[in-house]
Amino acid sequence: MRNALRKAGLSFEEVPNDGAFYGPKVEFHLTDAIGRSWQCGTLQLDFVLPERLDAFYIGQDGVKHHPVMFHRALLGSMERFIGMMIEHYAGKLPLWLTPVQVVVATITDEAAAYAEDVLIALKTAGVRAEIDLRNEKINYKVREHSLAKIPAMMVVGKREAETRTVAMRRMDSQEQPVLPLTEAVAILAKEAAPPG
Repeated sequence: MRNALRKAGLSFEEVPNDGAFYGPKVEFHLTDAIGRSWQCGTLQLDFVLPERLDAFYIGQDGVKHHPVMFHRALLGSMERFIGMMIEHYAGKLPLWLTPVQVVVATITDEAAAYAEDVLIALKTAGVRAEIDLRNEKINYKVREHSLAKIPAMMVVGKREAETRTVAMRRMDSQEQPVLPLTEAVAILAKEAAPPG
């Protein structure tokens, strides 16, 4: 493993007596937003489990041999990795990673039918969106969805319904540009796509 890391040109630190009981391993440590180190991915050689599983192959000598098993956990445990992502982004995940990317919220009941149209347009474009038709003041809705760390809101009222526009509000921003629905959906659909 040492030779493989050197050949790959990776810098590493050896930690004697810190390996798993079944063989040497490579750990990948990531640093979060406040400088803490978290062990995430691992690559491990296992000389024990193949024997316990009675896994074998027939060698060139015609005799049964136990293979060496290679474990890999590219991200480590999903729980630890997700926890680290939440810590790193302080709960404000990028739009592409957020479970709910956009909330469509109405100002008045008169905009409910248009809000449904907006929701359909977002979902058709592949954006994970929800709708908030509750009979609550818009400031209450904005505050509630901001606390839930929803990255974007599309606020619609009677005027937006008449002009087929949306007031787009981003988390942690007071700006609320009014955009044509198709333009706003295109912007969010582009941001919602996973990178790469």
